[in-house]
Amino acid sequence: MPQSKDHIVKSFDDSLEQLRQSVLRMGGLAESQLARAIQALSRRDAALAAEVVKGDAEIDRLEQEIGAQAISILALRQPMAVDLREVVSSLKVSSDIERIGDYAANVAKRSIALAQLPPVKPAYAIPRLARLVQDIIKDTLDAYGNRDAERALEVWKRDEEVDEVYSGLFRELLTYMMEDPRNIGPCTHLMFIAKNVERIGDHATNIAETIHYQVKGTPMAGGRPKGDASSFEVITPQEST
Repeated sequence: MPQSKDHIVKSFDDSLEQLRQSVLRMGGLAESQLARAIQALSRRDAALAAEVVKGDAEIDRLEQEIGAQAISILALRQPMAVDLREVVSSLKVSSDIERIGDYAANVAKRSIALAQLPPVKPAYAIPRLARLVQDIIKDTLDAYGNRDAERALEVWKRDEEVDEVYSGLFRELLTYMMEDPRNIGPCTHLMFIAKNVERIGDHATNIAETIHYQVKGTPMAGGRPKGDASSFEVITPQEST
């Protein structure tokens, strides 16, 4: 007996929902990876950091799974309009999430190195930056799960705050390095960690842009708000007296 039209539609809807849930599961794992990497940094816990590095493989596996699901839907269902945008968006979002996972693993790797060095004061500022980014990731995933373009736009606007905090931390780290050459090693690691966290924020913002396109069918208007001035920073060493 041929399938009824209602059954086919429900089956298609179920496939799209499974795809969405796979993306959300991948996003939740990446969010957890970042939280654990920052925890490892704060606690100087090399063992926890090593677990985060190892856990990146699961994020990669989920991206491959999502790719296979999306290809299957495209081949079997031939979606159109908003359904097609949802499938394509899942691929773009999973790609950004994979990069978030990579950056979280990079933070963990640097944390392992820092655990072997004397602590430096600017390390306390990294968790603040990370909390901002974690909130953005959470809100972005909520917007994706609910197909909420308005919430995605709100997230998109908050990237500027992340950039401003990162720029301030960048200046502080440069100052510490110039005050005492012994700070150069640990502060260099912290600079890379801060940049990795800032880049995670950029990828979360990319996801917000994708959500807006998925729901509205049009890109966000205007350029992305940016507050990162680190490329233009000039720190002048103080003359000794």
